[in-house]
Amino acid sequence: MLDHQAEEEVGAASNCLVSAERTLETEISGLSAVRAALKDGLAGPFQQTFDLIQKSMGRVIVTGIGKSGHIGTKIAASLASTGTPSFFVHASEASHGDLGMITEHDVVLALSWSGETQELAGIVSYTRRFKVPLVAITSRQDSTLGNAADIVLKLPSVAEACPHGLAPTTSALIQLAIGDALAVALLEGRGFTAQDFRVFHPGGRLGASLKTAKDIMHSGERLPLVAESTPMSDGLVLMTQRGFGVLGVTDELNQLIGIITDGDLRRHVSSNLLEKTAGEIMTRSPKSVAPDTLSASILELVNSLSITSVFVIEDGRPVGIVHLHDLLRVGVA
Repeated sequence: MLDHQAEEEVGAASNCLVSAERTLETEISGLSAVRAALKDGLAGPFQQTFDLIQKSMGRVIVTGIGKSGHIGTKIAASLASTGTPSFFVHASEASHGDLGMITEHDVVLALSWSGETQELAGIVSYTRRFKVPLVAITSRQDSTLGNAADIVLKLPSVAEACPHGLAPTTSALIQLAIGDALAVALLEGRGFTAQDFRVFHPGGRLGASLKTAKDIMHSGERLPLVAESTPMSDGLVLMTQRGFGVLGVTDELNQLIGIITDGDLRRHVSSNLLEKTAGEIMTRSPKSVAPDTLSASILELVNSLSITSVFVIEDGRPVGIVHLHDLLRVGVA
């Protein structure tokens, strides 16, 4: 039997999981409410905001304070990294010189759950004075912020996950969700590609995963290529010299038609292996990638096929080879 202390520990763990599940269910309900609102009254203002930002010649200035400020910082970062020039201006700092960062060509996105955040007064007044478009993300259309804004993204009233209804939890999550929805819609509207994304994320694992085959491949004389008629005695020498563990086999048009791996060699071990030709040993129609294939996709391919090298093909001709070590070297694996 469990002693008293052990029973208390089990009970505490059980309560912890119940609390966590209740929090997630509450926040999921909040997200569902936002999705429902997008099919109703929120759809029009969301489209208007999308159109306004797309046509803007300036930046998106995100502002807020407290938890809304933290969410606003993330929204600004998401917009900026997906092709929409944006930065965050702290509502309190705005009245102490930071208003000078905002021009008439910009769009201000102001976050306040109540719509009555006093610290936003300076920046709201500034946008009205200089006719800077103002979009409010709030739960109250009839609030001070809502009444002042050109467009109101009115979020549905939702229950906070906090049992006291005080700590911004669900409300903060759905503010972030509508910001993400706007950032992704703008990304898709601009035709923002993975290569564009790479420009804004050159470092770290994400930057590595956005490198392409042509960025990391070996080419030219480093390629382990032989013709179909090449004797395996010569092929094995080249395979050893290049160090990729494979040979590519090409036809008279320099098209890649096969590949020879260590596994192929083992399957053809015999006293006359060295007298055979590459065409007799090779596996036909090998997997390959294009020069613009993302390194993350190459990693997925080599893992799924349990291989260590893959040829890079352009118009059917091998122009490079990528080894698993290359993926390790750039940090994607």
